[in-house]
Amino acid sequence: MDYLGFLADLVVFFHGLYVLFAVGGEAVILIGAALGWRWTRILWFRVLHLGAVLLVAAQALLGVLCPLTILENRLRTAAGQTAEEEITFLGRIIRHLIFYDFPGWVFTLLYVGFGVVVLGTLFLVPPEKPQGWGRS
Repeated sequence: MDYLGFLADLVVFFHGLYVLFAVGGEAVILIGAALGWRWTRILWFRVLHLGAVLLVAAQALLGVLCPLTILENRLRTAAGQTAEEEITFLGRIIRHLIFYDFPGWVFTLLYVGFGVVVLGTLFLVPPEKPQGWGRS
């Protein structure tokens, strides 16, 4: 069942990329606004980023557990990985970067607050309309 542990590592790797996109995307948007990087104002990028962040905030408000966390945990259980020491080195590193031991309300507050920041950034640093929009 080694492949199940590998699949769990893939899930946690994707989860890490999702967190990086959400947090790093906001940083890149703000830095891009300060430095005049036009690509950070591309509409599809901004909508995708906002959607990714608001999805997490909505899940937290509704008390829905993250599907990626659930999937990873099920795969690890199926692989017989019951302790942190049984997880691969890469899996442990990524988990330590994205998982923290705080009460659920703290995460809800953080996710919703970050969603408000990203939504505010959408208005403070508005995306550009694609070329050809608004022409008659």
